[in-house]
Amino acid sequence: MTDTADDRLVAELLELALEAAHRAGDFLHHSRPADLGVAATKSSAVDVVTEMDIASEKLITGLLADRRPDDGVLGEEGASVAGTSGVQWVIDPIDGTVNYLYGLPSWAVSIAARKDGETLVGVVHAPVRGETYRAALGGGTFVNDRPARVRPAPAFGLALVGTGFGYLAERRARQAEVLRELVPEVRDIRRGGSAAIDLCDVATGRLDAYYERGLNHWDYAAGDLIAREAGALTGGRPGEPLSPELTVAAPPGLFEALQARLDGARCSPTSRPGGPPPTSAGCGWRG
Repeated sequence: MTDTADDRLVAELLELALEAAHRAGDFLHHSRPADLGVAATKSSAVDVVTEMDIASEKLITGLLADRRPDDGVLGEEGASVAGTSGVQWVIDPIDGTVNYLYGLPSWAVSIAARKDGETLVGVVHAPVRGETYRAALGGGTFVNDRPARVRPAPAFGLALVGTGFGYLAERRARQAEVLRELVPEVRDIRRGGSAAIDLCDVATGRLDAYYERGLNHWDYAAGDLIAREAGALTGGRPGEPLSPELTVAAPPGLFEALQARLDGARCSPTSRPGGPPPTSAGCGWRG
């Protein structure tokens, strides 16, 4: 990239995102209390927040406020600052909180920076993996210092697909119906428990594709850019951007088929040959 003011801004934001993610990741990895418990719940009893989620977000937002006090911030655990610079930081202080709570390795710190609605940088730091995934708009994706690229699209029946489930029981039940129809049609399904890492696994070729319904912006903001800069297509329902309604990521050639298959999933209990057509509510896209 040429040395323009925009390029210098991107470089500054990326450097700061990396520093913040590593500081938070080191804190979370090395300071996790042995008796870590649930500090609060959100949408349901299994949608948990730990004291470490809150402390990690405070660490990150404190560093950002010190270095770039005019920027806006949106964080999963309540950080919300409008800002005046046009730059907004989107933070998930622990993506994969339940994994972290149980001592499982698949959790990460996710930080993205946007300007005027466009994501410029994304960083996902996974301390237990020993990997940091990073991308700058137009600059490609890297794992630590190695370039990353998606796998070439396989045939649909040979695709290894990652997914996740919501925290509300009714929603999970509908998502399970979608999964029940999809499993026989692909190579296999993986459920890791961190949307940010799943998107990075698409970027690095560890998954052929990933989809999930019900994510929030902080879950996918950084991973979306990382996947796209590695060659993936990302989006929501056909013709729509990725959103809490639906997130899909896959290389060209597989993305379109998976997106269409998910949109047409016949997952309503009333959907059967000769019966009424399925509805989006029955497929778990809403509600």
